[in-house]
Amino acid sequence: MQYFAIASLRMLFIAALSLLAAFAHAELKVGDMAPDFSLAASDGQTYNLSDYRGKQAVVLAWFPRAFTSGCTVECKSLAENGEQIRKFDVSYFMASTDPVEKNAEFAQDTGADFPLLSDPDGKVATAYGVFTMGFARRYTYYIDVNGVISHIDSAVKPSTSAEDMIANLEKLGVSKTDS
Repeated sequence: MQYFAIASLRMLFIAALSLLAAFAHAELKVGDMAPDFSLAASDGQTYNLSDYRGKQAVVLAWFPRAFTSGCTVECKSLAENGEQIRKFDVSYFMASTDPVEKNAEFAQDTGADFPLLSDPDGKVATAYGVFTMGFARRYTYYIDVNGVISHIDSAVKPSTSAEDMIANLEKLGVSKTDS
């Protein structure tokens, strides 16, 4: 009996180590190519990261769930400061694992003037290393014009997300638009 308990614990330990190794291997870092995506959005369009390569920087702000308090604050912050963000030559998106219909309602409710991307099967969130327990963790990825991750914000503060995004775009030297 004791032998089986020890053997079971050993197998559990090995499985846990394997799982940790898989997660550590999958973690994206600055300098990595951003995983491509093709996701439906709240505005009825489908957005592909590859369409921006060579043309424009992209900011991808993952959020856990539409209509939750922190996500509502974050979305409103970006919507209320969109004019300042659009001074940069960047396309920016919020993304979640919510269905596109829910994100469309959320965008309308928060006044979002930018697309909210939907990844209901979590495949893209998994590629970005943010998928956990059925939803995305709140991370923001800054992707340069060449498709390379230039910054990862893993400590996003919903109430200052727009100001922080603007400061990061400045710090990263993202060019400004002519208008």
